[in-house]
Amino acid sequence: MLLELLIKNLAIIDNLSITFKPGLNVLTGETGAGKSIIVDALSLALGERATSEILKQGSQEGSVQALFDTQDIKLPDDFPACEDNSLIIRRVISTSGKSRAYINDNIVNLSTLQTLGSFLVDIHSQHEHQSLMNKEKQLEVLDSFGGLEGLRDEYKKLFIETNNLKEEIRKIEENIRFKEQRIDLLRYQINEITQARLKPDEEENLIQEFNILRNSHRLSEAVNLARDLLYEAEDSCLERVTKLLQRLKDLSAIDPQLMETVELLSQARPLLEEASQALRSLKEKYNIDPKRLDYLNERLDLIERLKKKYGASIGEIQSYLENAQEELKNLENSEEKLSFLKKELEGKKAALLRLAEELSERRKEVAHLIEEAMQKELKEVALEKAQFRVNLRRLDEPAKNGIDEIEFEFSANPGEPPKPITKIASGGELSRLMLCLKVILAEVDRIPVLIFDEVDAGIGGVTADKVGQRLKKLSRHRQVLCITHLPQIASRADHHIKVEKLQKKDSVTVKVRDLSSEERQEEIARMLSGKITDASLKHAKELLRESG
Repeated sequence: MLLELLIKNLAIIDNLSITFKPGLNVLTGETGAGKSIIVDALSLALGERATSEILKQGSQEGSVQALFDTQDIKLPDDFPACEDNSLIIRRVISTSGKSRAYINDNIVNLSTLQTLGSFLVDIHSQHEHQSLMNKEKQLEVLDSFGGLEGLRDEYKKLFIETNNLKEEIRKIEENIRFKEQRIDLLRYQINEITQARLKPDEEENLIQEFNILRNSHRLSEAVNLARDLLYEAEDSCLERVTKLLQRLKDLSAIDPQLMETVELLSQARPLLEEASQALRSLKEKYNIDPKRLDYLNERLDLIERLKKKYGASIGEIQSYLENAQEELKNLENSEEKLSFLKKELEGKKAALLRLAEELSERRKEVAHLIEEAMQKELKEVALEKAQFRVNLRRLDEPAKNGIDEIEFEFSANPGEPPKPITKIASGGELSRLMLCLKVILAEVDRIPVLIFDEVDAGIGGVTADKVGQRLKKLSRHRQVLCITHLPQIASRADHHIKVEKLQKKDSVTVKVRDLSSEERQEEIARMLSGKITDASLKHAKELLRESG
């Protein structure tokens, strides 16, 4: 439900706050008071294209904000409401013509705003924002009206499965055309990788060993020098430590504190001997083996070539090998698999066609029921000569929504063939048509807010009363907003809002106010006779009593 609309600096509006309530909300006022500007502002909030021309003269920026209560509205998962079930849509337009859109203070693009708007509001006016103008929506509504959702969903599921199977067959057939060539290539690649006998950490280990052997001369010199200094040379480090140790032991008899140093040197001596032995082992390691160095070169070159072909690492090469082996297996069995899948596809296509035919027949029955109901409704809103038709055309083959294409068609005058409702020129006729459609589809079309502008164009008397009855009936299931000049409609309002244009010194602005019972009587009296008189007040009171 739409709770509140805030409009700032749009057209002739300075700053306007309008509160809406459940049921039938009626907006009345003199011609040119600004009623349609309010509808246009809501259209902007729902994603209508904006230009700087909509801004109030002299304003740098204008905005519109709509507050919705979504407690009873099923929104897509992409549009969660706040914890209190509120949803705030805001649109800001600048003098450059550019605009910014927000949903619950999160900035969104215009397409996202339009998508959300299609779940919240239907506007029926000369600048309609209407879901029922969309053919796919028409088909969805027809299915809902006839309780065909289960059958339609079953069909859609099978349609997706059939398309997926077609795509799988297409890929296999494409592979078969190049089968032998591909098989030869895969076998070569598999053989090349398999013969390499790669190990996970092999490259790192080979690089380390290669670097050691390539620098073996430098490493050997350093080891020999270190061993000489530690052990083999005359007056070596070990020899000096041994002499020092003995001398300090002798002197410790004089100064016992030297024993701490003696103990440390005693601990160091075996470590130096151990280091000397380790250096001796390394000396043998650095003996150059030209054959080993050649092997390492060749092995690293092989890995580099394989990496250029199959992946940036040995792990990626192994993954390529596994995928190639799987593809080869599938190719070698492709004819057998293709034959099996084609048989499966034929079965699915036959089942899909059966479902499509069943769905189509059921839709024809439902279309007839809608047409009958619409003819009755149209007579009640001064369109007794009008025709409404649900045109179901058969497609050449099943599509995602079945084998039918739909078009709601309408003709207001006898002798004129029905045309698609998207081509109806008269705003009043279109609004009344949509009103009739909404009345009969009220139980299945779940859009919560319906707005009718100019629904009363060209009607009066008994017809106006019938239109009012239908709006009231519709408001039991939805929140309805109606801009009207007819007292018969205004008298049925649950919430009556008056729109007035106020003349200031150098400009005009728009004001709205909720009418009390007494003010409603006065406003309806004005609508009845153009001015408030005792007679019109009496007539208005009777009209309100009858409508209540």
